[in-house]
Amino acid sequence: MKRRDFIKKSTLFSSAYALPKSSNLNDFDLSNPEPVVISTWDHGLLANRVSWDILAAGGKSLDAVEEGVRVVESDPNIRTVGMGSYPDREGIVTLDACIMDYESNCGSVAFLRDIVNPISVARKVMEETPHVMLVGQGAKNFALKQGFKETNLLTDLSRKEWNSWKISSKYESIINIENHDTISSLALSGDGRLAGACTTSGSAYKMHGRVGDSPIIGAGLFLDNQVGAAAATGLGEAVIKSSGSAMVVEAMRNGASPQDACENVILRILKMNKQVENLQVGFIALDIRGNVGAFSIKKGFNYALSNQKGGHLLLPANYLE
Repeated sequence: MKRRDFIKKSTLFSSAYALPKSSNLNDFDLSNPEPVVISTWDHGLLANRVSWDILAAGGKSLDAVEEGVRVVESDPNIRTVGMGSYPDREGIVTLDACIMDYESNCGSVAFLRDIVNPISVARKVMEETPHVMLVGQGAKNFALKQGFKETNLLTDLSRKEWNSWKISSKYESIINIENHDTISSLALSGDGRLAGACTTSGSAYKMHGRVGDSPIIGAGLFLDNQVGAAAATGLGEAVIKSSGSAMVVEAMRNGASPQDACENVILRILKMNKQVENLQVGFIALDIRGNVGAFSIKKGFNYALSNQKGGHLLLPANYLE
């Protein structure tokens, strides 16, 4: 997309929200939905292979996204999710995650320490408590009571790099760091049920206590089983300010395709942010019919797509700049 198209697309976006449409399951042919899973970044392929095995066997979309991103969380070589993640500026690894099912049930944890798989803790919050989000020590205490093992998440490599960083103590947002970031995953099962998961360690060397968009329902992740699902990656503060994932779903509710919905919300984020030189945000989207979309501000964002027709694919997302 060229910058000259910005005003035109922005006008269309505003018009779509001025004339809301209602969406209903009866509008769609869901008699034989094709399972599909879409996840962010290279490591999305790792997640998708696990997720797809569950979906292909007739399993639940919620199980698929949870088990898929757990693989990424558990891999110490992936530095932005789970075990082995970059720490904050105090040298402490803190994790955020959320999960959501087709009935709009959701669970979330933020600022969680010493637990490898925050996505599974988030699911426990959803299923075992009356709450949506637990944070900090309360989230950790809950996880331990649920049987999760306490684990030191700071690997030798992360500690070494943190010690090197302390020499300058310069904080900056690095776009597309090592070609991965938050992992977000969206799945549609054969029974027409959507689910989504989002998990991250947040920005490297962030302020202690900082929480981004990933554990926030409506920002890092949102779905409506009458319409579709969306999830985000990139600079969390920009996603939070725009309620990004919820806005993508609402754009689909108003008639936009998943691709156009992602593009529309990226344009909205650009209008809200004057400093965009180092700003990267990307979205993936999946509608109830199995159509997908992906779009980002800058080049470099990619996503994994798995379905019966195409197998497992790693695809570059369209981008604005």
